[in-house]
Amino acid sequence: MGTTDLHGNLFNWDYYRDREYDDFAHDDVGLAKISTLVAGVRAEVGRHRTLLLDAGDTIQGTPLAYYYAKVEPITRTHVHPMAAAMNAIGYTAAVLGNHEFNYGLDVLRMFERQLDFPLLGANAVDVATGLPAFPPYVVKTVWRTGGPPLRVGVLGLTNPGIAVWDKVHVEGVLTFPGLVEQALRWVPEVRRQSDLVVLVAHSGADLSSSLGDQVPFPENCAELVAETVPGIDAILVGHAHVEIPQRFVRNRVTGQRVLLTEPLYWGKRLSVLEFDLEHDGGWHLTGSRSSVLVSASVPEDPRIVRLLRHDHEKVVHHVNGRIGTCRAAMSAARSRFEDTPALRFINHVQALELKKSTSLPVLSLCAPFNRGAAIPAGEVSIRDVAGLYIFDNTLVGVRLTGAQLRDFLEESARYFRQVTAAGPFTPEEVSADVPDYNFDIAHGLDAPLTYDVDIARPAGSRITNLSYGGVPVAGDEEFAVAVNNYRQAGGGDFPHIATAPVLLDRRQEIRQLLIDWVKAAGVLDPADFTRTDWRLVAGGHPVVISTTG
Repeated sequence: MGTTDLHGNLFNWDYYRDREYDDFAHDDVGLAKISTLVAGVRAEVGRHRTLLLDAGDTIQGTPLAYYYAKVEPITRTHVHPMAAAMNAIGYTAAVLGNHEFNYGLDVLRMFERQLDFPLLGANAVDVATGLPAFPPYVVKTVWRTGGPPLRVGVLGLTNPGIAVWDKVHVEGVLTFPGLVEQALRWVPEVRRQSDLVVLVAHSGADLSSSLGDQVPFPENCAELVAETVPGIDAILVGHAHVEIPQRFVRNRVTGQRVLLTEPLYWGKRLSVLEFDLEHDGGWHLTGSRSSVLVSASVPEDPRIVRLLRHDHEKVVHHVNGRIGTCRAAMSAARSRFEDTPALRFINHVQALELKKSTSLPVLSLCAPFNRGAAIPAGEVSIRDVAGLYIFDNTLVGVRLTGAQLRDFLEESARYFRQVTAAGPFTPEEVSADVPDYNFDIAHGLDAPLTYDVDIARPAGSRITNLSYGGVPVAGDEEFAVAVNNYRQAGGGDFPHIATAPVLLDRRQEIRQLLIDWVKAAGVLDPADFTRTDWRLVAGGHPVVISTTG
């Protein structure tokens, strides 16, 4: 069985909305639900015939994950709730995800020490020794087979993008070679000790990358590993946040069919991989298949709920702490298509912080991270503001020229498909296959930075009427630009930003800057953030986007 991309989801709870989790598909989330599914499989086939694996991204992604990394950090005596739950459920092994590194190596190592099972990472390599800094693989023995013991080798590989996304934590300490190269190195060793080999890979199945030429290895390549590296029987896939119930890939060297599966994310699904083996002088794989079980089909395991209710309730109390008031509701629902007070608020706070360190004209960039984010009228809590900024990014200030800024915004504008008219459209009709976090919106602090994104034009020539303070931006004009550390490190492979001179890098968390601003101001007024700086147009005409809900 396998999970992936749990992202700090312990219970079926939405900490930002202070209620049970729900989404448009009516999925449920969390390890307490996974525990019930796992128990059902074990009861059906026998626990001794099962292994339970995870493909990474476990300790980041919810206010609970943040709380036990930053507010009340885990210690030798205070076990991380995700570790406690996984231990209680009985995981066999897990692999490092890229988000495991977000809080630094000290937090990661403490989490690793708290686990009752190995945290694998064959391609997380110690710079000093050239050896894996985490166990590369584990071999588990299934004893009660009706025949000789069956040895199952589990190899773990993580994502090479960690070298870019978490450079501040790993540079000079760890390197992250490619999955194909490291699988070629390690699979033969695992195969010699095993009758069945399962790769757990924090890398999407379909070949793609957001890294450009920053690292010489693809971000997502699990299928390529299956095709290229002989000796793998199955791959539990993670990182891409997609659902793959079952996929077979034929290895180009041996002709063997390799089974792949990915169980969506957040504990919404549990992958079940089944293997048929016969013993004839040795174990031989005769068949394999996989499917996914749905968490919404079962209740939470009361054993896990009892074990960790106190840790959960402590976080609920914290995020519901009142920090101010808001004169009117602010929503991020339409922030992908129009200038909204919600995103202007984020950009305003980022720009104010950078202004303290420069005499240059200050701009700010941010993305619509959470479509469901909303700050209500009336009392405002930590969770309301935190919902606007769900990632643990820090603020960085860089210097860009006008020409570089235009290039950057052109890359951001690839978020949209090309159209021939102004609509009306549904969001799906204009949105390209680009994550929301890779659509950055610009804002001027002391004077308006105004521009149009003309999606009737081809990508690369969409930014029109780019002006600062009503004057067209010159190519050699210089700006101080506030941006998050993910983008500045090269995340999304945007032009110029990773090599731009750094003006500010105090590792201040942007989410905390927003919370502190509301605390200091006391009152948040959307009317202060209503200026329109950018427009989505087609042939100069405003694009009409129809949304419901």
